[in-house]
Amino acid sequence: MEERIKQLLEEKVNPLLARHYGGAELTALENNVAKVRMTGACGSCPSAQYTIEDVVKQILMEALPELEDVVLDTSVSDDLIDMAKKILRKEV
Repeated sequence: MEERIKQLLEEKVNPLLARHYGGAELTALENNVAKVRMTGACGSCPSAQYTIEDVVKQILMEALPELEDVVLDTSVSDDLIDMAKKILRKEV
């Protein structure tokens, strides 16, 4: 199911979110609950929770009835942490 979720995100969800300079990625799948992190501009958008509920969850659960829920992963991505470290090194 994990590969199917990634495929759906890539083919159905990310083209929609790309219009807003963002995207979504699967960060975990546990007990039929998908954790999805918003990326790009969507990652810092105050409406990210609504996007998960209204767009991502609807698309994924319609295609995968065995999926029990889709939740927003609010953890900070490794890419963002690396970028912050590089910025801080330059300013020191």
